[in-house]
Amino acid sequence: MSEFPSSVEFHEEGPREGFQMEKTHYPLEQRKVLIELLAESGLKQIQVGSFVSTKAVPTMADTAELFAAIDKKPGTRYTSLWLNEAGFRRAVATPGITLDGKILVYTTDEFCLKNNNCTVLELREKQKRWLELYDNAGVPFEQAYIITAFGCNYEGEVAVSKVVDAVRFLEELCSSSKRPLPHIYLADTVGWANPESIKRRISAVRNAVPAVRIGTHLHDTRGLGAANVYAALQMGVDLFDSSVAGLGGCPFAKHANSHGAGNICTEDMVFMCHELGIKTGINLEILVEAALFAERMIGRPLAGKLMHAGIPRKK
Repeated sequence: MSEFPSSVEFHEEGPREGFQMEKTHYPLEQRKVLIELLAESGLKQIQVGSFVSTKAVPTMADTAELFAAIDKKPGTRYTSLWLNEAGFRRAVATPGITLDGKILVYTTDEFCLKNNNCTVLELREKQKRWLELYDNAGVPFEQAYIITAFGCNYEGEVAVSKVVDAVRFLEELCSSSKRPLPHIYLADTVGWANPESIKRRISAVRNAVPAVRIGTHLHDTRGLGAANVYAALQMGVDLFDSSVAGLGGCPFAKHANSHGAGNICTEDMVFMCHELGIKTGINLEILVEAALFAERMIGRPLAGKLMHAGIPRKK
């Protein structure tokens, strides 16, 4: 497949993935302004924060208060991350949140052990409990992430067959509970992807489950973020996680954080889509304003390119 999609959807993760990496706890009022700017730009889904251990991630301790403070724009989904049942219960109890049921499927034991203190197979068993929790709370099961879908800093390159195996697990899980497959995200968790590996894995997943919507969660750890997005677009992918100004990254990947290169940069990727004639529904000028605001908040140059180069005016 080599035809670009006519339109693309970006899910913004900067307010959560970017700020949880920071040692400084930035004022709630500033983060509120940033989120409202992102919504004003036309982004339809923004991950506000996470409900995780406040001891482990103190910068996310006021996530519930942040949700309450935001002047929410109609039609915009304000989501969060949780990693355990306690975090999910806190999310459910938070007014104004969009609860998007998700599960994580890993490809390598070492990374799974680092993140979840269990093996790949052990975590798969635990995912079944998540579906019960979502059903009981009336939360739709929307997305499944295949973590380290391209490579792992502990076990090296990940075979395509492992990605397909994860997809087959999801297929069986949904079939046994009589529910449709969710969106499947291929996550380049520690920045191993290149354009050809993007194409191989998307092709393999599409062959395994032709009807599923595929998304990607990509990082720019080694400078291939834009090339990888372009390759995914060539394969018809129309769903991307991204972070304003390139905030974020994975704490287990050296340099893959907001001090260097983090997640793919929302405004840079939106600009590329517009240059290719792909619709995003996003006002690029307001989005760049949001990126510059984030940079002023943090007080150091961030990884975004367009925010520093300006938007070229076409004749």
